[in-house]
Amino acid sequence: MNTLVAPYLRLWRAASPEVRGIVLMSVSTFCFVAMHTMIRYLSTDLSAFQIAFFRNVFGILVFVPVMLRSGLGFMRTERLGMHALRSVFNIGAMLMFFSALALTDVAHATALGFSAPVFAAVLSVVVLGERFRIRRWIAILCGVVGVVLIVRPGYIPFELGPMLVVGSAFFWSICLILIKLMSRTESSLTIVAYMNIFLTLYALGPALWFWEWPSAEGWVLLAALSVMGTLGQLMVSQSLKETEPTVVMPFDFLKLIWAAFLGFIIFGEIPDQFVWIGGALIFGSSFYLAWRESQIRKAAAQAGR
Repeated sequence: MNTLVAPYLRLWRAASPEVRGIVLMSVSTFCFVAMHTMIRYLSTDLSAFQIAFFRNVFGILVFVPVMLRSGLGFMRTERLGMHALRSVFNIGAMLMFFSALALTDVAHATALGFSAPVFAAVLSVVVLGERFRIRRWIAILCGVVGVVLIVRPGYIPFELGPMLVVGSAFFWSICLILIKLMSRTESSLTIVAYMNIFLTLYALGPALWFWEWPSAEGWVLLAALSVMGTLGQLMVSQSLKETEPTVVMPFDFLKLIWAAFLGFIIFGEIPDQFVWIGGALIFGSSFYLAWRESQIRKAAAQAGR
């Protein structure tokens, strides 16, 4: 086995950080979309509450080796209330998104899901008092136009699924703001650990209320989607350690391509042109906002030297 793997490890180590970051981000997009596809498949038999509960339970199990290797020192925190509050919005975002996947196609949900950073940018002005110039406001407007193009209120009948995705993106944007605040004093391990614990506790009650025992296939898919989600998170985190966000973030758009592919292969779903155009607008807006923020951080770091 070592003989078979060794050449690939040497090739990986010889690659530039930019190449490694791009590969990791690209693979992570497939992991996330595969997770969403399995959730959509399972939603015909299990409630979103149960899927969310098992997603978090298996997430804790995957996280246990990390806890054992790192010790429990990182669990010390003076911001337990903020962890609990962040997780309230996080479970809301998760449940809305999982419920939406039962009602709308995977590509549709993926395209609208790109809007979270746009909402977060607006909240950063309101909550954190950040100042935006005209170009960032134009980017935000483009993101809103993209959402409107996909949802098309007044032109197509009201659909609960897309509205749930937009609500999920808004709740997740609140999580992003809270994470930004907590990261000033908390490590990423602390944030992730308490997230898994609180999300499991929050999802337990509703899951028991709607409880149905998964089939053998269901257990396999629940474990698989949890592994895919955890791998996706780890790959994103590592890709951002390898290189700058502006290098790897453009490849996040692969989510929409994977979603269209898997949605067609498994469910026979074909996204219309408004999903592609709106998704591109929302993604472009989100990418510009992320790029601009990274430029401001770089300028601030250089000025502080």
